Amino acid sequence: MIIPAMSEPRQLRTQLRLGDWGVIRAQGADAASFLHGQLTQDFALLDREHARLAGFCTAKGRLLATMVGWKQGEDEILLALPAETLAATLKRLSMFVLRAKCKLSDASAEFAVYGLLGEPATDAWTLTRDGDAVQVALPGAGRALRVQPADAPAPAGAAMSADDWAFAEAQAGMAWVRGATVEAFVPQMINFEVLGGVNFKKGCYPGQEIVARSQYRGTLKRRLQVFETDGEAAIGQEIFHSADPEQPAGIVAGCGRRDGRSLVAAEIKLAALEGGSLHLGSATGAALQPRPLPYDIPPQE
Repeated sequence: MIIPAMSEPRQLRTQLRLGDWGVIRAQGADAASFLHGQLTQDFALLDREHARLAGFCTAKGRLLATMVGWKQGEDEILLALPAETLAATLKRLSMFVLRAKCKLSDASAEFAVYGLLGEPATDAWTLTRDGDAVQVALPGAGRALRVQPADAPAPAGAAMSADDWAFAEAQAGMAWVRGATVEAFVPQMINFEVLGGVNFKKGCYPGQEIVARSQYRGTLKRRLQVFETDGEAAIGQEIFHSADPEQPAGIVAGCGRRDGRSLVAAEIKLAALEGGSLHLGSATGAALQPRPLPYDIPPQE
């Protein structure tokens, strides 16, 4: 699924080097087919004008990592992902290469990853090339991921803070698997399929049966939602409902703070949204006020 860019006025371009991101290289004649069989997205039909949002799951359908992948060359695919999940992802993927003509390596030292705000509106996952750099449009107003050679000068634009970028991520209703949330989610729990991260028509991959069952049997009881709070949230922090102080109702998947307020992208029990109140850390912690998602969640069949 291609998520259209949200139509908001274009703002001044700002940029931030994402020092907490890295890059995996998959190279060889079987690179695309290998990744196609391991990740939640279709890499067999990947062209040079688009990137893929993808997840790497356990056999139980739980996300070990989330990433963006694109064709860097004829037999070369690059995957950009949070660095805290890179080493374990590379090690686990390498276990399944076997006889495939695909070499996996950590290419993080060769590339710099930047987050950009204030870009022209473009459909999410559209890829543009600028010499040796690539730029991928992300869901959310004017957001993009830029990956360029490590020794290239920073892209044009005023510097932004890490908080500004994290706030925009939460505002877009998007969260990446981080160290604190490894194996915490089936893809749909963080709206991954709505954002374009799951292809339900492709062949098998680890966890595919469970991910498909969650989609088609109406068994999903948790979703990512956006909240506002005066409190300071942290990824992996538990969320509690006022009526059930003993049992967590959700977990913070992404968050950012700006102008004295926090936006939280949290995986939450849908039943917990029907009444009462939600709080950070404990049932007496900072209150969470629901905010609308910037995209629609399709009804379960």
